[in-house]
Amino acid sequence: MDEIERVKEVLSSPLEKAGYELAEVTLSRDKNGLTLHVLVDRDLPISLDDIVEVSNLINPLLDNADPITEPYLLDVSSLGSEKPLHLNRLEHYLHQYVNLHLTHPYQGENILEGELTEVAPDTITLLLTIKTRKRSVVLSRADIDKARLAIRF
Repeated sequence: MDEIERVKEVLSSPLEKAGYELAEVTLSRDKNGLTLHVLVDRDLPISLDDIVEVSNLINPLLDNADPITEPYLLDVSSLGSEKPLHLNRLEHYLHQYVNLHLTHPYQGENILEGELTEVAPDTITLLLTIKTRKRSVVLSRADIDKARLAIRF
């Protein structure tokens, strides 16, 4: 088992119990040495205080397990404010502003942004703002290729 897999094994369960998901673990080397990057996620927004909480949780776990044999810097972060969304978990993001990439265009558009107002097994409802008018559209979930949170301007 390599170092990354050992880190994942050590961190996955404790992070899950604390309400987080281990999104990605990478190890990189540059002129300053080795850095372990731990990327976490959850359905709710992640604040700087949450990152501190996660760091405080995983530091002793990594120290005890010692999965990396040489000194390293620990970098803990989240997927960010425009994180990708799991298509099978869209119901967790009701009333959030999202960006959808479609495999079959809706009225000539492959990318739509709006508020996710309803999620059903086969469809979703998106509240679009076109110029100054709001319009609800129902889209097939099968037509959604990618989804991410979006920032409303």
